Amino acid sequence: MKLSHVAQTTESSAIRDLLRHADRPGVLSLAGGLPSAAMFPVEAIRDAANSVLGAGIGLQYGLSEGDTRLRNWIVEQRSTIDPDLDISRVVVTTGSQQALDLLARVLIDPGDVVVVGDPCYVGARQVLGAAQADLVGVAVDHDGLVVDDLADRLAAGLRPKLVYVVANFDNPSGAVLAAERRVELVELAVNYDFLIIEDDPYSALRYEGEALSEIGPASQRVVRLRTVSKTLAPGLRVGWLIAPSWVSDAVVIAKQAVDLHTSTVSQAIAAELVTQPEFLDRHIGQLRPFYRRQRDALADALDEQLPQAQFRRPDGGMFVWLRLEGIDSAALLTKALEVDVAFVPGSAFAVQRDLSDYLRLSFATVEASKMTVAVARLAQVVPTP
Repeated sequence: MKLSHVAQTTESSAIRDLLRHADRPGVLSLAGGLPSAAMFPVEAIRDAANSVLGAGIGLQYGLSEGDTRLRNWIVEQRSTIDPDLDISRVVVTTGSQQALDLLARVLIDPGDVVVVGDPCYVGARQVLGAAQADLVGVAVDHDGLVVDDLADRLAAGLRPKLVYVVANFDNPSGAVLAAERRVELVELAVNYDFLIIEDDPYSALRYEGEALSEIGPASQRVVRLRTVSKTLAPGLRVGWLIAPSWVSDAVVIAKQAVDLHTSTVSQAIAAELVTQPEFLDRHIGQLRPFYRRQRDALADALDEQLPQAQFRRPDGGMFVWLRLEGIDSAALLTKALEVDVAFVPGSAFAVQRDLSDYLRLSFATVEASKMTVAVARLAQVVPTP
C-alpha cells in the first residue's frame, strides 16, 4: 500500500515545522504569524458564547453556505462598494485557508498555471501545490506584485487560470499593492480571461497611510478571501469567500464533501460579536496602536543593532521582510535557535527567486519590552561584514 501521489508530494509547511522549535521555553519567536493573545477580546467572546449557548444556538447542523446572520452582515458591510452582492455568493469557511483549499478543488486541474507573488505566502504554496498547479512566480517589490512583469509574460503567451495575491500587507513582504497596479490587474484578468484571488487577512491592521480600494470592488473577475483570525481570534476558525455565483455554487458542493459546514458554534459567536454596534470598530481601534508599538519596537531595535539589515518599516500587517545581503538565512536560523531566537528564512517563501538571504520577522507576539533582547540575540549570530 502507498500514499497517494498528492500525499507523497505535498511539502510540510516550513513555518508550522519551525513553530515546534520556537515554542520551547525561553525562545523569543519572531517566526510565527500569530496574532498577540494579549489582544484577544476574551471577555467579549465569553459573553457572546454564553449568549449563543444560553439560547441553544449553534449546536445543530448548519447550512454548508454558512450562518445566515453572519453572511447577511458580510453583505451589509459591502453594500456601498458592491450593492449587487447577493448572500448566495458568500460562503463561510473554516478559516480563509479552507476557502483557498476549496477554490483549488473546484478551479484547478493538474498542470493549470497559477501566478503567485515571489515571495509567496507558504500556506498558499502548500494548497496550490497539493492541487498540482503549475506555479509561476512574479516578483514582489515595495508596491506589491509587479503587474508590469505579469503583463509582459501574458503578452509573451503565459495563460494562467488564477492569479493569487495578498494586496494589503503581503505575507511575507509587508508590501501593499499600489492603486494603479490594482486597476491594471483587473484589466489583465478581463483581457486574458483569468480569475484573481484576493486574500486579505491584514487590511484592518493599518498603522499609517490611507486604505486603498479593493481590487475591482464589484468585479466578477475577483474572488475575495476574508477572516476574523487576525482581528478576533484564530481559534474561532471563521473565514469566508465572496465569489461569482458559478464559483460559490461549486464551493458549497465541495464543502459538503469536506466538512458539511464550518462550526456552527464558532459562526454564531462571530456573528454575535460583529453585529454588536461599534464593537468591531472599537476593538480594531485598540489593535492598531498596540501593533504599531510592536512594529516600532522591532524596527527601532533593527536600526540600532543590525544596521546592515535592509528593510522597510511596513505601514501595517505583522511582518518585517529583511535582507542580510550574502548571508544564508537558513543556516543563520540554526545558530539563532541556539541563542533562543527564531525567524523564518526567506527560502520558505521562494517560488523561483533566490531569497536565501531574506528573513521574515513577525512583530506580533514578542512583547515590545523584549524586542531589543530578541534582536540582540539575532545580531549576536549574524556574521560581521
